[in-house]
Amino acid sequence: MDLQLKDKLIIVSGGAKGIGKSIVESLASEGALPVIVGRNEKDNLELVSALEAAGHSAGQVVAELTDPAACKQVVDQVIATYGRIDGIVNNAGVNDGVGLETGDYERFMLSLHRNLVHYYLLVHHALPWLKRSKGAIVNISSKTAETGQGNTSAYAASN
Repeated sequence: MDLQLKDKLIIVSGGAKGIGKSIVESLASEGALPVIVGRNEKDNLELVSALEAAGHSAGQVVAELTDPAACKQVVDQVIATYGRIDGIVNNAGVNDGVGLETGDYERFMLSLHRNLVHYYLLVHHALPWLKRSKGAIVNISSKTAETGQGNTSAYAASN
């Protein structure tokens, strides 16, 4: 399938594992240059190595996206290395079990940072580059946003 992604630089948050890994692999198979953003360099590099062994290109940036400054650093590092951004897939997140009854304010706010705030911040900092390339933004969510699930009030709210 040709999704017209050849040579497009796409940032994928949470790209080393799970759904994000599948997204990165699909982008690479379409000829894009996915840049994995994840907190674990070993996981990031393992996927980059696998993709390169299969003849694809990929990059990676280590970042803890609950830190707002790290979101800007991701964009700055991608621009310094590649000079452009053609798209962002906001995927990173975790269903952390912060419920209405069992949660508290601090854990609720941390869940928003784990699952929502960095979506805004990555795009906010990348916006000039996305405008320049007429790039795309894809935000991955969860069915929990629609259906709910026991003891996941913060995760559901952030999705």
